[in-house]
Amino acid sequence: MPKAYVFTRFGGPETEALVEVARPVPGPGHVLVAVRAAGINPVDWKLRTGHAGPGGGEQVFPAVLGREVSGVVEEIGEGVEGFAVGDEVFGNTVAGGYAEYALLPAEVTAHKPAALSFTRAATLSVAAATAYDGIRQLDLPAGATLLVAGAGGGVGAAAVQIARAFGLSVVGVASEGKKDFVEALGAVHVPSGPGWIARVRAAAPEGVDGVYDLVGGEVLAEAAGLLTDRTRLITAGASAEEVERLGGARVIRARTAAVLEEVARLVVNGDLDPHITRTFPLEQAGAALRTVEEGHARGKVVIEVAR
Repeated sequence: MPKAYVFTRFGGPETEALVEVARPVPGPGHVLVAVRAAGINPVDWKLRTGHAGPGGGEQVFPAVLGREVSGVVEEIGEGVEGFAVGDEVFGNTVAGGYAEYALLPAEVTAHKPAALSFTRAATLSVAAATAYDGIRQLDLPAGATLLVAGAGGGVGAAAVQIARAFGLSVVGVASEGKKDFVEALGAVHVPSGPGWIARVRAAAPEGVDGVYDLVGGEVLAEAAGLLTDRTRLITAGASAEEVERLGGARVIRARTAAVLEEVARLVVNGDLDPHITRTFPLEQAGAALRTVEEGHARGKVVIEVAR
């Protein structure tokens, strides 16, 4: 039987295990993929704790971890068009991706360009796609200045690069320890912490035209004060209620294959680097998740599934 890395109840790392599971069967609108790589995101461990919730309905255990994968189509569900067995694809998962096989919804699955490795493709469906959706939502003209609060994280790093590819100037707020990283992405680095607003004003004396927040709380509220047009304030780090009180909005996720294709194109063209810092085999999925959960990862961490 194929293997998968699961959590058996809500809680900490002690709930995780590598187990044998039945091979998934694709239902209508789904494709079954033999996984080659799976990206790791903070939402994975947050779901395990129960804080992020199962997305409606009651969680069924054991639950496979992971939201994004790349791999090869093994089987196609009823009503699926545009995919064939043997196609190399990447996308969001239906119910977990740290596994030898995963189900993907066809509408959020894209064909992998030949020039894009499975490992890099597995990093794009969550953080990079969220970044892309937010930049498109802001719709700032070329030459405008964007502030990214939380520029050193996965979504923030992608947002900086995508904004630069769209011709924007970027001010990136992140910890002092991420200065070199943020500057390498193409942003002007502003250290986070007390007094950061004054430092932003000094770095961008003509002001900022938009804010992409990935932190929430006081940072979001303070950032709102930098804008005269609050419709240019978006967040993926706070609730809709929190940002709407300030006149802004949550990032609206498109969740389409077209967005994944655009993000992949940016990677192939050299405009977006996922910054993969570590890879682990499926047998070490727990260690891979700890790297992200404990905050030790600066870039993306990926599980590679041997075939």
